[in-house]
Amino acid sequence: MSTDTPEDLAGMKAAGRVVAQTIRELRKLVRPGISTAELDAAAERIFTAHGARSGPQLDYNFPGWTCISVNDEAVHGVPNARRLKDGDLVKLDVTAELEGYYADACRTVVVGRAKPSAVKLVGAAESALKKGLASARAGATVNDIGIAVQAEVEKRGFSVCYSLTGHGIGRRIHEEPTVYSVAMPGPSPVLTEGLVLTIEPIIAAGEGDVVEDGEWIVRTADGSLSAHAEHTLVITEGNPIVITA
Repeated sequence: MSTDTPEDLAGMKAAGRVVAQTIRELRKLVRPGISTAELDAAAERIFTAHGARSGPQLDYNFPGWTCISVNDEAVHGVPNARRLKDGDLVKLDVTAELEGYYADACRTVVVGRAKPSAVKLVGAAESALKKGLASARAGATVNDIGIAVQAEVEKRGFSVCYSLTGHGIGRRIHEEPTVYSVAMPGPSPVLTEGLVLTIEPIIAAGEGDVVEDGEWIVRTADGSLSAHAEHTLVITEGNPIVITA
């Protein structure tokens, strides 16, 4: 969507604050022994306190309030009785709907002690997100974001899960345009002031291929660790407004 009115921008920011608070509180709870279902229940409490609803539940009937993916699960992990272990990488992917507006963000958290290689993977995803944000301004193209993200990930020795993308967002989770995290051939949509979208590098320690596992979960094809960093932003002529920061 495009934030054509001050009311639209205010609505998006309010949804973004719910997402940011939820991720902040879930990060505090991540520890060895906690289950992904317990983390999801905490997210439900925060959403309910704000009058917000789960975007994945609303749009796709997802069986959880949030997507919580562990280790080689790249996206769409279903909260369950699985208990986190020391060294796991857990992706907290939160999408909230509040009064008709959606916002979406993700952070990857190391559980307890992790190998240096896993920490580097998380750092690469975060750095790639920053590079993508820096390239996202009115007059640039969607492809400029993908070029910036891909270059940063590969410079650090990792791979982009190229088939998993960011997207427009606003009145639904997934709107136009598709925001690739790699360079794509051909013409690319121009970013316009007020456009709302997500940038979300989803990267792997191994190759960038992914496979579906059941109805929801997407894993790295080679079983390697993955990391995911995401923000929702509003395009301006200068630095974007990051509403889920």
